[in-house]
Amino acid sequence: MSRLAITRLTLSHFRSHKRAAVEVDARPVAIYGANGAGKTNLLEAVSILSPGRGLRRAGAAEMTRRPETVGWKVTAEVAAPDRPHEIETWSEASAARQVRIDGKAAAQVALGRVVRVLWLIPSMDRLWIEGADGRRRFLDRAVLSFDADHAAETLAYEKAMRERNRLLKDEVRDPSWYGALEAQMARAGARIHAGRVEVLAALAEAQEGAETAFPVATLALEQSEGELPGDEAALRETFAAGRGRDMAAGRTLAGPHRTDLAATYAAKDVPARDCSTGEQKALLISLILANARALAARTGMPPLLLLDEVAAHLDAARRAALYEEIVALGAQAWMTGTGPELFAELGDRAQRLEVRETDGVSEVLG
Repeated sequence: MSRLAITRLTLSHFRSHKRAAVEVDARPVAIYGANGAGKTNLLEAVSILSPGRGLRRAGAAEMTRRPETVGWKVTAEVAAPDRPHEIETWSEASAARQVRIDGKAAAQVALGRVVRVLWLIPSMDRLWIEGADGRRRFLDRAVLSFDADHAAETLAYEKAMRERNRLLKDEVRDPSWYGALEAQMARAGARIHAGRVEVLAALAEAQEGAETAFPVATLALEQSEGELPGDEAALRETFAAGRGRDMAAGRTLAGPHRTDLAATYAAKDVPARDCSTGEQKALLISLILANARALAARTGMPPLLLLDEVAAHLDAARRAALYEEIVALGAQAWMTGTGPELFAELGDRAQRLEVRETDGVSEVLG
């Protein structure tokens, strides 16, 4: 199976790192150090090599090192099956983020065609018990890992919906104003829905029959109100029929932006929201691994995995099982923990980096 791996990562004025240069091979990367040393900042730098705002969902201005605020830059040399790539992404003094791939300016969505990245971070531990927004983002990140165009479809849908919502708030009643926007929403919305359905099927297949220490999750799409029409024509009818109700609310009440992801612990037939904290975490890990297996089966290449503080929440047996699955998958996983002992089960199958913080500046030791 082909490998995708970062071989060199360089940070300049990014978060707590004034300057950092990391050279690694395709094995998993175990990063350890005290809380607040800057470990997660390394993972965030890797996460913005994919489309979107990264694992913290931060704006470009938030990523710059303070107090300098001169802007930041992240550069990565990437080993990929087709050929090596160089990715540069940066922001100058609170300006919009820019991207360059192999020396040429590129849109963010183009990153998804070069690097596929999945992540699991502590803030996601409450995914099953908080609002539907987080679950939609989780699902759409999974779709994006398969289809780089999913980001463009989502942006197109949201842009048209914002314009429609503006008309609704202004109580514009002329149907001709709504027609074009609803057509755009229906076209993009149908593709968004189809992508989600396809990925749920891929995740189910990746979980079925897999030998894993982590529980299988049964997944389904739910709609806050009624059934979500999946085809373009039905979506257009839904938007047109809902104008009166939407105008009263001042926003669009039906569509793929109202979809929720439901998960059930299959072996116990218990909804994820009702599971214990440990079970909820195990279900998340299971889905990330299933996503990675499905990608490897589909593309012949596992994605990069970013697992922030994941070892701290697992007992020794589950921790060892996770590492075995990562190694068997052949993925370059970037993992953080407070001490090297958390990665002892990996032995020489992983490389280790220590991150220290001195006078507000993070330092990476190979």
